[in-house]
Amino acid sequence: MPIDNLPDGARLAEGRGGLERLTLATPEAEAHVYLHGAHLTHFQPRGEEPVLWLSEHSAFVPGKPIRGGVPICFPWFGPKADDGSAPIHGFARLAPWSLAAVEKGASGELVAALELRSDADSRRSLAGAFLLRMTVAVGRALRMGLRVTNTGEQPFRFEQALHSYFAVGDVRRVAIGGLEGAAYVDKADGWARRTQGSAALRITGETDRVFCGRRGPITIEDPVWRRRLVVGRAGSATAVVWNPWQAKAKAMADFGDEEWTGMVCVESANAMDDALTLEPGSSHELVTTIELRPD
Repeated sequence: MPIDNLPDGARLAEGRGGLERLTLATPEAEAHVYLHGAHLTHFQPRGEEPVLWLSEHSAFVPGKPIRGGVPICFPWFGPKADDGSAPIHGFARLAPWSLAAVEKGASGELVAALELRSDADSRRSLAGAFLLRMTVAVGRALRMGLRVTNTGEQPFRFEQALHSYFAVGDVRRVAIGGLEGAAYVDKADGWARRTQGSAALRITGETDRVFCGRRGPITIEDPVWRRRLVVGRAGSATAVVWNPWQAKAKAMADFGDEEWTGMVCVESANAMDDALTLEPGSSHELVTTIELRPD
C-alpha cells in the first residue's frame, strides 16, 4: 500500500531494530503494529496505562519473534508435533507481512489489514495454500481478527492463536474470570488434565494452562491499576493462560528476570483438541476484542 495513501493518524516508519512499524493514532487510543509478524506491540487508550505488555529485552530482528504484545501463532501452537526443530508457534510470527489497507471507520477508529500468503517455504511445513489476513481496529476498544482462507485444492489442518500479553500492576494480585469449572491441560505440570475450580483463576506460580472447548469472554481484574480488562472472543474454542514466574523468566534471554510480575497472557486460540480443518475455498476468522473498564 502506498505510504502517501494512509489516512490521518496512520504512519508507516522505521521502528525498533529498523523494522517497519505502523502507528495508528486516534483521539481515543494509539497502537503500534510491526509488519514483521503482523505483530501488535502496543495499545493504550488515552489517559490509561498500556494494555499490552512488551519485554524491554525483546529482540527486534528479522527471523526472531518479538516478546510481548500479540504474536500470531500459525499453523501450529507450541512445538510442532512432528518436527522438534521447527519454530515454536509456527512461522507466521517470523514472516514479513504486507500492508494491504488502512481505513478510517464510521466511528473514527483506524482499521489496518495485513496479509501473508503461502509460498514455497511455508509449504515445507504446511501442505496447503493459504491467505492470512490480520485486521486491527483501534478506537477506545481494540479489535483483532485473524482470518485464514484455504486458497488451494486440498483441505489442511491447523492451529492458531492471538497470543496476547496483557500488562498488569502485579500478576500475583489479578483474578482471571470466565474459566470457572473448565477443564484444562496443565502444561506446567506434565500435561496433566485438570478442572478449574469455582473461583476465579489466581496466578501463584508458573502457569501454562490450555482450556479446550471453552468459549466466551474472559476478564482480568487488576486491583493495583484499578481496572478490568474484558477479552471478548469469537471463532475461538480454546483459551490459554500463561505466566513464566521466576525461574523460567530468568532462563529466557528475551525476558527480564523480574518482568514476570507485570504481565499475564490470556490467549484466544484454536489448539490441541480444537485444531481446525479448512476445506478448499473456505475461511475461518478468530476474533479478539479488548475493552478496558474502570474497576
